[in-house]
Amino acid sequence: MSAGTLSPFVYWAQNDSKLFLRVDLRNVKVPDIEATTSGLSFCAYGVELRFLQGCEYRVNDRQVDIQITKEKSDPWPQLLSADSPKPAWLKVDFDKLQTEDDDEEISEDDNQLRNFYESQRYSPGSRTSPPSWNRKRRGHERKTEEFRKVYLFLYNLFQFVGFLYVGLVMLIRYSRDGEYSMAGTWEAVGKAMRLVICLQLLEVLHPMLGYTRGSFLHPMVLVGGRIFMVFVMIDAEPRMQTKPVVFYLFAVYTLVELCRYPYYMLRTYDKSISFITWLRYTVWIPLFPLGFLCEGVMILRNIPYFEETGRFSVLLPNMFNFSFYLPTFMRLYLLLGIFPTLAFMMSHMYRQRKQILGPKDKED
Repeated sequence: MSAGTLSPFVYWAQNDSKLFLRVDLRNVKVPDIEATTSGLSFCAYGVELRFLQGCEYRVNDRQVDIQITKEKSDPWPQLLSADSPKPAWLKVDFDKLQTEDDDEEISEDDNQLRNFYESQRYSPGSRTSPPSWNRKRRGHERKTEEFRKVYLFLYNLFQFVGFLYVGLVMLIRYSRDGEYSMAGTWEAVGKAMRLVICLQLLEVLHPMLGYTRGSFLHPMVLVGGRIFMVFVMIDAEPRMQTKPVVFYLFAVYTLVELCRYPYYMLRTYDKSISFITWLRYTVWIPLFPLGFLCEGVMILRNIPYFEETGRFSVLLPNMFNFSFYLPTFMRLYLLLGIFPTLAFMMSHMYRQRKQILGPKDKED
């Protein structure tokens, strides 16, 4: 494309298997779209992109929306090839950007571009200046966005303080009493841990309500597993509450969250500290396997206890003609479920780490 060609704004987003391009033009008639395995040209004003990797394509023209199927289901670290400079008219499509971890995939540069574009698009001298009703709508949207940011910041701050309290109490007790403090871990911090774990259920609702981007599946698996461990495996069985494995499990939970929530607080307002970002996407590497090991040990030791008490088991005959035996479920999970769940969590975090830290490492 020649240097003098005028270009409209082009918004792009991606998931694992597809690319999405949106050319910001209205009333386009007979667009000329030419796609190859390594690029795409759109002629109305004129758009030409050279992709980082080859791909197949599929065009869905409803306002000039272009959807391109990737050859391999893998996130691209960038849209354009290394030798292709990023044009000023290429933007991130924040409405379609598909991420898994709130707003953390959106770089600060992209947020600045979004803010700049919005200010230019709706400036008083702009030809696209909105009418009064649109200004009111945008004012309402700004207030909603401000409320969302304040709410998420306060939620993450409260959770950080809660886990910090748990960690400090455990640390003080261990420094004073050593290994003898482990038996009283549940009595000392059990109520606080139950509170912060219950509040984590909100993290499953946030993506459903549009407060955060991404899927609810990952937080649902994470929070569901923790609720099962804390309320079923520990709270419901007093003999397990004095075991050292409770101390180790709570230590793992606390360390993970003390690195996660500060990062979320910063990202709520599009801020970042490189060390906190690195810590958030690195500390899980040793801690996730340790956490699953502690959970596996706890489930294994609880099997004879629940066989003895019969808690949470439903035996026949009953009015629903349904039976559930918790010890059998626990055995099946240890045999068939724990390793796939660990693999799911680890692969998810690896993809996030690759997306956030990978491109920067390559540039360095």
